[in-house]
Order: sequence, then structure tokens, then C-alpha cells
Amino acid sequence: MKKTLLVLITISIFVTACATQAVAPFAPILPTIIPSSTNSFIPEAAQTLTPPPTPTATPIPHPLSIIGMRAGNYPGSPVTIVSELAKGSNYKRYYAYYLSEGLKIYALLTIPDSEAPAGGFPAIVFNHGYIPPNVYKTTERYIAYVDEIAKAGYVVFRIDYRGHDASEGEATGAYGNPGYQVDVLNAVSSIKQLPEVNPERIGMWGHSMGGYLTLRTMVISKDVKAGVIWAGVVASYPDLLYNWRRTGSFTPSPSSRGVGWRTGWIEAYGTPEENPDFWNSVSATTYLADLSGPLELHHGTADEDVPVEFSIRLAEQARNAGQIADLYTYEGDNHNISNYFSTAMQRTIAFFDLNLK
Repeated sequence: MKKTLLVLITISIFVTACATQAVAPFAPILPTIIPSSTNSFIPEAAQTLTPPPTPTATPIPHPLSIIGMRAGNYPGSPVTIVSELAKGSNYKRYYAYYLSEGLKIYALLTIPDSEAPAGGFPAIVFNHGYIPPNVYKTTERYIAYVDEIAKAGYVVFRIDYRGHDASEGEATGAYGNPGYQVDVLNAVSSIKQLPEVNPERIGMWGHSMGGYLTLRTMVISKDVKAGVIWAGVVASYPDLLYNWRRTGSFTPSPSSRGVGWRTGWIEAYGTPEENPDFWNSVSATTYLADLSGPLELHHGTADEDVPVEFSIRLAEQARNAGQIADLYTYEGDNHNISNYFSTAMQRTIAFFDLNLK
């Protein structure tokens, strides 16, 4: 009997101990971080605790976006003289070309007769406005404009854009294709290589569409130290989309017929209200804090091709961005500022003299 009681007591103690052990809390098992240099086994559970991050694709900027164009390469080339033209009053005139994306882009080049100052002459890259490419001629149009600037002691590089006159390539228009902008940026790099030019004293003049190209150049490149724009297409892209209706004698070129950039971009990217990031990315006005130099704007109040409000708004925006932007309006004058041409040109040259000489 005593032996049986002893066995029962022993079994009871063992069961009690097991029960106590079963309800004791377990310490959590944490995955061990093992250096990648070891060959230790990693439990499968530990491997799946933190899934690897899903790679995200970096958006590719639109070719006409300011960021996208800043990433481009615009080396230009040495300027090649094709022939010498009739002299100006105190300067030589040449028919020349440079390279842009392998295309020969022709230009009218003027060089002062006088001895070059230390470091070379200041130079103006001259961006003409819209002229139907099929009637454009290098030695025609803007003769008086080039003459006044050249007489003032500047090298003038009045470039043709691709597809104009003898320039190679297709004339695709400026607002929906980067080709003309690329030609302008390569022109800047090319004129800097001309021995007679001071590469640190490059300015730019633009009229109408050429004003659009001038403004964009000055937020893409730091090479242009001062810009003058007459009657420029200098609004944001939403303004070009909604607030630009030509009432003058504008004639579209064959290259601008069919589905234009307005329709194509809205279909591809949505409206400015639906996709403001895209429309801001292609607008030079978004980047006015990055202007490479001061601006001077000229605009006739009776301009039927480009609203004077574009220049007024740009001046306000540039000043709000901490930049210099002088604005002159000419009461009752037209798109070419014909009535006040002499006054506008005198102001233009004085501005270039102040900033480039």
C-alpha cells in the first residue's frame, strides 16, 4: 500500500510539472541578421519577412520639356563660310553654315570691319519669326534689323532653321517639335567657336516665334547673357492653347497642317486642368527663376498676330521670379513695330551695349 501511494505521488508531481511547463509563455523567435559574406542557412520564414521593393521606372521627360532639353547635347560646329556677300556700311556679310544634329543649317553672318576688342566682339544670335519655309530666303527679310545691330559693333548670326531655304532637314514648326530649338542651341555653341567672337558675351534677339525660341534658350542654357524679344510668343503653353487666336495675316505652312500639337498633346497627355505637370514642364515660364540674363521686351498694342498681354504677363512673372525684365509697349503699333522701329531699335542696342560690352 505504501509502495502504491509513493508511485501515485511521483506520477502526480510529474504531471503537475508538465502542466506548468506547457502554460509558460514562449519567448518570440526573431530572425537573425546574417552578414552576406557568410554561408549560414537562413530559415525560409526569415527570408520572406521583408519582400524586396518593386522597382519603379523613371519617367522619360517630353522632348520639348525644359528638363528634357537641358539634358541634351548641343555641341554645334565651327562656322563654315560659303561665300562673301556685299558689304554693309562698316561690316562684312557672309553666307555661312554650321551643323545641328548633323544637318547643315545656313545663316547670314556679319562681322565688324573694326579691330576686335580684347577677347573678341560680342555676338547676337538672331532668331527670326515665322515665315512660311517654302518662301523663306536667307538674304531676304529682317535686313534693316540686322543692319542696325551689325552697325553697332556686333557679330550677328541670323540663322535659318532646318527646312528653310537651303538648310537641311524638315521644317516641322517650333511649338510642337524640338527641331528649331535644337538649331538655336547649336547656333550658340557654333558662334562661340568663331575666332572673332568673345564666347562670354553672347546675346540673343528674337521676333515672334523667334521670341519663343529666345526665351526657352535662356532657361535651358547659361550661355546667353542678355535677350531682347519683339512681339514674342512668350506665354505658357496653357495660354498658347486657350488664349492665342491670330487675327492678322498669318499663313500656316504645309508642315503645320493636319493634326497640330494642340490636338495631339491633349489626346496624349490630357488638358492642362487634367495634367498640369506636363503642361508646366514644357512651358519656359515655369523656369523663369533660371533665366541666364536680363530681358528686354517690346510689343505693339495693336499687334494682331501675338497678344501684347503675353509680353505684359512675362514681364510680371520674370520680375516676381527676381529677374530683370524691361517692357516697352508701343501704342497702336503692329506686330513688326513698324511705326516705332527706330525707337525700339535704339533701345535694343542700348540694352545690348549695357549688358554685353
